Amino acid sequence: LQTIPTQQLINFENNNNNNNNNNLSFLNFEETSNTTNNNLIEEQKDSKEEIKIDGWGYTDSSFVVDPNGVVRLTGDRYVFSGQTFPNLRPWTEKVMGLRMGDVDHDSFKPLPTPPPPVINQNFVDAIKNFELRLSLNDKDRIAHSHGNTIGDIYLIRTGKIYPRIPDIVIWPQNHDAVVRIVAAAKEFKTAIIPFGGGTSVTHSLEAPENETRMIISLDMRDMNKILWIDHANMLACVQAGIIGKDLETKLAPHGLCVGHEPDSIEFSTLGGWIATRASGMKKNIYGNIDDIVVNCRLVTAVGIVEKACVVPRISAGPDVHQFILGSEGVLGVITESIIKVRLLPEVKEYDSVVFPNFESGLGFVREVALKRCAPASIRLMDNLQFQFGQALKPASDIHGKWFGIIDAAKKFYVTKIRGFDPNELCAVTLVFEGDHDQVQLQKQKVFAIASRHQGLRGGEENGKRGYFLTYVIGYLRDFSINFYYLAESFETSCPWANVSQLCTRVKDRIHHSAKTKGINHIWATCRVTQTYDAGACVYFYFGFVHKGLENGIKKYEEIETEAREEVLACGGSPSHHHGIGKLRARFMLPYATSKTGFETLKAIKNQLDPDNIFCTGNFLQAENPTY
Repeated sequence: LQTIPTQQLINFENNNNNNNNNNLSFLNFEETSNTTNNNLIEEQKDSKEEIKIDGWGYTDSSFVVDPNGVVRLTGDRYVFSGQTFPNLRPWTEKVMGLRMGDVDHDSFKPLPTPPPPVINQNFVDAIKNFELRLSLNDKDRIAHSHGNTIGDIYLIRTGKIYPRIPDIVIWPQNHDAVVRIVAAAKEFKTAIIPFGGGTSVTHSLEAPENETRMIISLDMRDMNKILWIDHANMLACVQAGIIGKDLETKLAPHGLCVGHEPDSIEFSTLGGWIATRASGMKKNIYGNIDDIVVNCRLVTAVGIVEKACVVPRISAGPDVHQFILGSEGVLGVITESIIKVRLLPEVKEYDSVVFPNFESGLGFVREVALKRCAPASIRLMDNLQFQFGQALKPASDIHGKWFGIIDAAKKFYVTKIRGFDPNELCAVTLVFEGDHDQVQLQKQKVFAIASRHQGLRGGEENGKRGYFLTYVIGYLRDFSINFYYLAESFETSCPWANVSQLCTRVKDRIHHSAKTKGINHIWATCRVTQTYDAGACVYFYFGFVHKGLENGIKKYEEIETEAREEVLACGGSPSHHHGIGKLRARFMLPYATSKTGFETLKAIKNQLDPDNIFCTGNFLQAENPTY
């Protein structure tokens, strides 16, 4: 990948491919050991922070009910960490049906000891010579056996694991090490599942139940270095295992950023973004991942796939990036990428706009998109999600003297003077980035459009709270599991002409499906999160109490399947940015590609991986889905 003249580069010593083989050290090769069931944690390799195996996020951050019966967020990582949320419990009990006094004491159990790993001794002997860090430890194997769907987390919490889990975890430290591991896997007939941040919500990390070969989980997170920065061309060459927030932290001292900010930025990796064709909340300025990648390396069983030059655009036949992006680990391992970088913005400002109803808000975000004046991020929340955001006001905002007075005055003006119905109004959260003049001009345009759609400026705090909800939604989902509550999200994209009916019909379908399954109360909400000239991305959330129901997870998955069928009937896509995995493989045909298109994807797989070393299957299971 290093085709840029060296005088233009900032090289990071000992991170270059030509010399970092010598920096590898053989740390340990652990025999199978018992899992410590009450210590379900995993260490993130770059920042040395511990993340949960049995839930979303960091071990020091969770929602809890304090001795006074009030919800509190532990830790100190987030803007409202350490604070209590007095309105959250009464609101969730009234609106969502979640009862925090009804704690599930019976379902959660310690993890079982997994079956002994399948060992291919020839492969093990070969990689010992490579001086790699690797493990057969039960905890490591379980941590790499699943992603972060509600089904994944509930399975682990209830003391179960999937029938087939990885046998060994290997942490390569550079591209050459990956090449050698893949070559050894091919020679000695073992299987590989690439692993990034573990944030998948599509069952893409789940091992095939009938796989008899030794399965390697190839954890890329030790490959977390920036190899070089090219200021002249605003490019950086980065190892694919770097965590998103660490990438931004390492670029910032150079006055640079990438700006790709998915909701999972604290945990997901560059390689994972490429493998799922990811999108970020600030894509209006910085683009989706397919706009950011200039070149990347894919290590396959038969060789390396990459472009032969580093240029802003090339017309030389079909673009090989188009089958690397979204490949979900079935073709090979993404090891490095040359990506675009930007200057750090001088200004970052939050704001919000309140609208009398969802249709007014939708008209606003559509006009902003069509006028090409969208800020870095613009997100439309329906009424229930707006209420949810209000319920997440910390005690410091509610009880503070001036906050309380101002908040009451705003509420009076919106509901009494302007006549907005509290059960109909919705909100748009905004993030502006750029230099001072750009941001001010953009705000003038955006708020002028908002006025034409009856919008009222909601202020900075509501904007910040909207994005706080983005980062803690996974923690809230896991918190609710403690009270017999199952909740999750899914996303789609659709044309502008269909967005309104899609939002209405999908929520109606969720309610109808729940009733047919004996669920009398279900919470369903949506938000528009990314906008384009031709359409938008829409997120749906729903949840219900499963106490007394037989196999609540199965009912949840059935409801989601019916909801997605409604999405497709409304002209939506199987996924906007989460990917297909195994969970949505049934929707690949005919909703994502034609039969001939699918056969082409299979032909690429057969060419690059004839022995199915990269065994996870995922979207290629469209003809024989396992979910």
